[in-house]
Amino acid sequence: MRHVGLIAGAATAALVAAGAITYAVAGDDGGGRTPSAESADAGFARDMAVHHQQAVEMSYIVRDRTKDEEVRRLAYDIAQTQANQRGMMLGWLDLWGLPKVSSEPPMTWMDMGGMASGKDGALMPGMATNSEMKKLGELDGKQAEVFYLQLMTDHHKGGIHMAEGCVAKCQVGVEKRLAQGMVDAQQSEISLMADMLKERGATPRA
Repeated sequence: MRHVGLIAGAATAALVAAGAITYAVAGDDGGGRTPSAESADAGFARDMAVHHQQAVEMSYIVRDRTKDEEVRRLAYDIAQTQANQRGMMLGWLDLWGLPKVSSEPPMTWMDMGGMASGKDGALMPGMATNSEMKKLGELDGKQAEVFYLQLMTDHHKGGIHMAEGCVAKCQVGVEKRLAQGMVDAQQSEISLMADMLKERGATPRA
């Protein structure tokens, strides 16, 4: 029950924060200036929308592969929170009149365009490969739970790195606050997932 309470509390906090953020105009705290397509603000919104989409996909896959209520609840909370945040980031790009894709490699806005090779679909740090996504969809029960928790732990670590980059580089205040909220929530979930892995006789991947 402790885990369930922690998960529900984290999800509630994230959704409240998301609701508070949606009222803001695109240029909040940015001096009324619309970010450029090459800005950290636009780059983070584009890249994190892609990063979040995979987390949503992984979460719905595992919900179909296990009957464990704790894992299913965590997966649902992550899927709902990240889908909500993804929608906001894509909405900001629309408001700014900026493209949702770029010809530049992911994370160029962080001066780290070559950090991820993109091999087998892993476009950014922490992202699962196509092979890993396929494997997750083939596992059942405890094996699916452990692999999901390991993949999502890696995914969150990569997401935190990107979000910290936005906190440091983004100019739009509302986006910086969303990024900091991602850091806080995902660090909490990493700790929670470490406990859940331990309960299943497993550990995060090195």
